[in-house]
Amino acid sequence: MSSIVLIIILLLYLTFLFFIAHWAEKKENLKWANNPYVYSFSLAVYCTAWTYYGSIGVAANSGLNYLTIYIGPIIIIPAWIIILRKIIRISRLNNVSSIADFISLRYGNSRFLGAIVTLICLAAILPYIALQLKAISETFHVVTKTTENSLIFFDTTTYVAVALALFASYYGTRYVDASEKRKGIITAVAMESVLKLLFFVIIGVYVTYYVFDGFGDIYEQASVLENFEAKNTIGGLEQGMNWFFLCMLSLFAIFLLPRQFQVAVVENNRERHIKTALWLFPLYLFIFNLFVFPIAWGGNVLFEGEAKNADTFSLLIPQYFNHTFLTTMVFLGGFSAAISMIIVSSISLSTMLSNNLLIPYTFLGRLKNEEQEVNNKKIVTIRKIGIFSLIIASYLIYRFFALDYSLGSIGLVSFVIIGQLAPAFFGALFWRRGSRLGAIWGIIIGFGVCLYTLLIPYSFGITNTNNTFISTGFFNIEFLKPLALFGLDYLSPIAHAFFWSLFFNTMTYFAVSVSFKGNYRERNYAEMYIDIDKYSTNHENAFVWKGTAYTRDIEKVLVKFLGEERTQRAMAIFNAKYNVDKKQELADARLVKFAENLLTGHIGTASARILISSVVKEEKVTLTEVLKILEESNETILINKKLTETSNELKEITAQLQHANENLVAKDKQKDEFLDTVTHELRTPITAIRAASEILIDDDEIPDGLKKQFLQNIISESDRLNRLIDKILDLEKFETGKQKLNLTEQDIGVTILKTIEPLQQLLKNKGIFLSFENKKPYFFVYDEDRLVQVITNLLSNAIKFCPENDGIITVSIEQKEDFFKISIKDNGKGIQNNDFENIFDKFYQSDNQNIKKPIGSGLGLAICKQIIELHRGKIWAENNENSGACFTFTLPNLGYEN
Repeated sequence: MSSIVLIIILLLYLTFLFFIAHWAEKKENLKWANNPYVYSFSLAVYCTAWTYYGSIGVAANSGLNYLTIYIGPIIIIPAWIIILRKIIRISRLNNVSSIADFISLRYGNSRFLGAIVTLICLAAILPYIALQLKAISETFHVVTKTTENSLIFFDTTTYVAVALALFASYYGTRYVDASEKRKGIITAVAMESVLKLLFFVIIGVYVTYYVFDGFGDIYEQASVLENFEAKNTIGGLEQGMNWFFLCMLSLFAIFLLPRQFQVAVVENNRERHIKTALWLFPLYLFIFNLFVFPIAWGGNVLFEGEAKNADTFSLLIPQYFNHTFLTTMVFLGGFSAAISMIIVSSISLSTMLSNNLLIPYTFLGRLKNEEQEVNNKKIVTIRKIGIFSLIIASYLIYRFFALDYSLGSIGLVSFVIIGQLAPAFFGALFWRRGSRLGAIWGIIIGFGVCLYTLLIPYSFGITNTNNTFISTGFFNIEFLKPLALFGLDYLSPIAHAFFWSLFFNTMTYFAVSVSFKGNYRERNYAEMYIDIDKYSTNHENAFVWKGTAYTRDIEKVLVKFLGEERTQRAMAIFNAKYNVDKKQELADARLVKFAENLLTGHIGTASARILISSVVKEEKVTLTEVLKILEESNETILINKKLTETSNELKEITAQLQHANENLVAKDKQKDEFLDTVTHELRTPITAIRAASEILIDDDEIPDGLKKQFLQNIISESDRLNRLIDKILDLEKFETGKQKLNLTEQDIGVTILKTIEPLQQLLKNKGIFLSFENKKPYFFVYDEDRLVQVITNLLSNAIKFCPENDGIITVSIEQKEDFFKISIKDNGKGIQNNDFENIFDKFYQSDNQNIKKPIGSGLGLAICKQIIELHRGKIWAENNENSGACFTFTLPNLGYEN
């Protein structure tokens, strides 16, 4: 493929990324740019050109050693739910925008420590960015089959670097507050992560199943090559130690690399997104590495005896078979892997460069005296120039220093340098005694050892046996050989440098921290970092500060960077949160901390502290006072928590009481209605009996036939009165437990038929059809008289609510494993939804009846429920699908012993 065509393809691809970033940035609350999958795929910025190309080169030349770079992250990822969540919460509450801010804030807002961390990151990442540019350059020339031009202006990578610098400086500095979320950049990075994985899987499948006949075929052909078995085993204890240290190296890198901190912490929108990343990110790494071995050893088989760069096997194999499209696609995947790392790393480095070096040491005095618009413009300009300069500086490193080493070697050197932040970083999270001096001296000494054991040998040429420093050691002292320090000669140069640098770094950190106590600010932040969950709701309450401060002075500083409107809005939020009078003149520790947090995103933690300190008068606080204040703060938080819990409990109790009161009112109303009904029912027969009796007494000349009719009415009304009194007495017996069952073994079908028989004439009169199929006997133990009472009541209700002339009642029996189910259905009006729970109450009558006034005393269903429950059964009502209601009750299949 010609260079011009490939450049046009690259320009189109970059335009596509510009569009994705612009689209995501402009859309508000866009779910495609703010979801756990975008967050998880953005973490795959870890997979750079080193992963895409370099892993293949390592696998081809050294066997399984490439796996160590991925085993470390996978091992630690399950702990992300605790560690990463803690880091994210600390950073969000303190407005942290970089790893330099994170570390320096923990150790008392140390400006010097922030500067050291920034310099370490620059030393580690600039060569790493150069590595990505080297990969772009080498693969471009592989695809186009051209040679590299020594002139900068004729090198395609020059223009790629400039384009990336412009893209990153534009989209990476859209916000003055560096802690703001960059939706456009992150969405573009996530898209690149998906594409590079897709393209890598496609080339893997092509090599494995089209060039070769599967994994087995590749293994079989590769196994006959020289040193295949030796390269593809972990080896003995010595090689195992190398693996262990390289795994630890990558484990630290997944936390400490500035680009990983940027995407995992600063750009995190929701803590819950971590849960998706816990499984998706390891799966991503697994899929990526699935085809590294087949491509690497497939290349070794195809190009055996040829001097080929193993890093580029993924391009050389399709090119060997004249698959130009596939070759170009693989190149775009590698290009994606490189530019995503370059963009995110340059953004994070520029933030550190501005907030931890340039602003606190050079520009802070001038920014303090300018207006908000001027300050914002200057800060953004500093970061734009920073991003552009960093990428161009990396390009110059690539051009003049990084040409003689493989992708893997440069990447591992960067990992070792960034690993020097590990003791201070993890100590900040888990060790209260860690101090600023311990962190500073640990990093300096660790980097010094790294310089001695790795960087200087690399600058001389690590395989240069003619160099006396490498071969015989400093001053010809054997124990000081940089690649075998103190006689440790079985580790690889990377593992060796990592072990000794981190050993001296950690020992220094612990020794100095124990020997020299930190100041009160360090101990204060130590408590706030380690117990972040305790202080997360009222973070400013845990900040220890004593002195004199005026609200108006702090507001003036805020206005310089936030503007009048945002400052007033922030102050309103603060006053509402802590119930502070907006007219209050004196500021307390909470407002000091609140103001520092607001400024941190703009100018960094150290500069924010310096600015606020310039307008307040701070008094020294002893460590004893710090602990006392924190203890009081803890007590306040606990009291607030208990008050909140008590308040919630009171609300629940109030709600329960209110509900109970409503039920009592409803019950009382039902009772009144019941008494009214019962009084009416009692008065009706009594009135009829009295009227008939008075007529018989007053009129002696009544004919015998009429006299007999009056006497019959008296008897009928007396029976009615007796039945009503029996119901009330029955219900009282059931509720007090005095009622006993007369259990005998009966056929429930026969019992139902006995119940139906007296009702046949009533059914005939109303034109109701009753269906009951008594197919076989169902014998079990129950009180027949009481069940007749239940079934009679249910059938009477069904008859009462069935429509005239075309009513249908269906009675059915269903035998289950350990109980019988009896159902009585009708095609009447059905039951209202709000009646289902209440119709079995003794004081309840449904309003959904066929006449205006409810008929009956409202005791029938209540008695039915008591009878069924005394049989250890259940009864309920529901509506049929079409129309009508269905009453169902169950009876356990009990023997006499029950």
